[in-house]
Amino acid sequence: MAILDSKIPKGPLKDKWTTYKDKIDLVNPANKRLIDVIVVGTGLAGGSASATLAELGYNVKAFAYQDSPRRAHSIAAQGGINAAKNYQGDGDSFYRLFYDTVKGGDYRSREANVYRLAEVSANIIDQCVAQGVPFARDYGGQLDNRSFGGVLVSRTFYAKGQTGQQLLLGAYSAMNRQIARGKIEMFNRHEMLDVVIVDGKARGIIARNLVTGEIERHSAHAVVIASGGYGNVYFLSTNAMGSNATAAWKVHKKGAFFANPCYTQIHPTCIPRSGDYQSKLTLMSESLRNDGRIWVPKKMEDVLAIREGKLKPTQIAEEDRDYYLERRYPAFGNLVPRDVASRAAKERCDAGYGVNATGEAVYLDFKSAIERYGKEQAKLKGIENPSATKITELGEAIVEAKYGNLFQMYEKIVDDNPYKTPMMIYPATHYTMGGIWVDYNLMTTIPGCYAIGEANFSDHGANRLGASALMQGLADGYFVLPYTIGNYLSNDIRTGKISTETKEFEEAEKAVKDRIDFFINNNGEHSVDYYHKKLGKIMWDKCGMARNEQGLKEAMAEIKELREDFWKNVKVPGDANEMNPELEKAGRVADFLELGELFAKDALNRTESCGGHFREESVELDGPQKGEAKRDDANFAYVAAWEYKGEPADAVLHKEELEFNDIELKQRSYK
Repeated sequence: MAILDSKIPKGPLKDKWTTYKDKIDLVNPANKRLIDVIVVGTGLAGGSASATLAELGYNVKAFAYQDSPRRAHSIAAQGGINAAKNYQGDGDSFYRLFYDTVKGGDYRSREANVYRLAEVSANIIDQCVAQGVPFARDYGGQLDNRSFGGVLVSRTFYAKGQTGQQLLLGAYSAMNRQIARGKIEMFNRHEMLDVVIVDGKARGIIARNLVTGEIERHSAHAVVIASGGYGNVYFLSTNAMGSNATAAWKVHKKGAFFANPCYTQIHPTCIPRSGDYQSKLTLMSESLRNDGRIWVPKKMEDVLAIREGKLKPTQIAEEDRDYYLERRYPAFGNLVPRDVASRAAKERCDAGYGVNATGEAVYLDFKSAIERYGKEQAKLKGIENPSATKITELGEAIVEAKYGNLFQMYEKIVDDNPYKTPMMIYPATHYTMGGIWVDYNLMTTIPGCYAIGEANFSDHGANRLGASALMQGLADGYFVLPYTIGNYLSNDIRTGKISTETKEFEEAEKAVKDRIDFFINNNGEHSVDYYHKKLGKIMWDKCGMARNEQGLKEAMAEIKELREDFWKNVKVPGDANEMNPELEKAGRVADFLELGELFAKDALNRTESCGGHFREESVELDGPQKGEAKRDDANFAYVAAWEYKGEPADAVLHKEELEFNDIELKQRSYK
């Protein structure tokens, strides 16, 4: 059994990060010029890390599978970024952000990492403002905040509904400064296909040029994985179609432990799927729950009439609407945490109250907000006895100013005007809480190999609070990794350049080429998407929001059978020495098939309901959402290593001592 050392500094939580920084080894500016760092992925985590490391003086090689870092999936984040600056004066603090994050993660986050995250969060906002990120401002010119689910304060900074895009452009501008100086060597349209281990340390990667097909060797003194999450293991998810698990999985197969693979976030506000041929799902920002009210009809005859097109939602009287989140959770209302909102929507739809043709949708309604804002504006403008039409006009203008691009996106996809009729939403796979196991330094179990942002497991436990992904990515890249990696690299100032002409690089390159040759030459009969869709259906049906022992055992067997058939019958058209998206997908789906099996095994070992996942045997239901889910009260990570051949190796249950004993570890009630 492996012993994992999280390297968490001793002492009170509030002092750990300060004490750590006071005592670590540093690399002086002249010596930083002698050290190379590879960063795989250039989203918010990878982009901010690349820019900061290069600014410090390290030589950075940055790899992106897109044609520009601006295309990273971080651009899709809409609603905002959390930071404990207490601009609203409503009681926020580092402690409260820490507490909310740990609680929102069902007490499975690593407390030391999360407290550090809360501490550096305020610096992120200052950094981004200095870069020119156009955060929204209030009437006095101060940065504005809005509320997100799962908290009782307003701490979410935002740039309309384009926060991820604006933050990414900030990081990208910082990268460009270093690219121009020659401190970042940018490799666009390159995909990492293996990590190279020399004398037990990560010393480089094997990458494929996705335009020419050329296989390349790249060396460095350390490798940073910032490649995001694996939500596309479900096929249908809110992730971009290119988002994948390959970089993280290759590191895992070379010895880096993987933690909490079965914890995925189910986002409650996504546009429902429209049919079997859909390739991805579209996220609607959680910020919409600030002003939108979620409901389904109370009467089954109204539900059926809506599905048949005989009744419009606007024709249903208020007394015939079930605002079920406000009814069940009056303190939080529509701003309950994501996992609670998702489970509640699924329960209502499973009970037959879903409002679209598939029965998988609930309403998100802005009528009340439009009316409220309209009356307020009429008063401000001195309009006495405004007409209903005028109130609606004024209210819609305010809603448009706050959420206009989101409403426009919804209308383009659904062909329905959300100002006039309620949006339809349904939960969908979004963020992944699981990932590569890292210690306090963000280093994996492979020395010299780091994982940051969504690629690691440490900060979000079993469920992520809204607006925390951007916070973690930028915290890791701007403020955490640049300190912790120096402590490791201080031992490499005399190492010199790492040669790529070694047997380790040669063997890794040969393994990559052999795999590619197999895909190109295998005379199968099914496309890559054929297998990916089948895997996704197994994952959603048996490893998704609702799970049970029998279903998970079936999933493991079915995925294993699908994986074996994939290696016999997959067909990849085209050539290896050219741009070949089907070849790219083949490697990624092969990795998803292995990850999916480990995912199911992890879920099987957890006889608990936790995060967005509901373990059916754990709860005796006598009505919608009644009873309490059984769950452990320990902070732990389920860690497993995948063998090169055969079945997953035995899992290691790693239990760390809770360091924050003031949190009351109690079962969350689903009543």
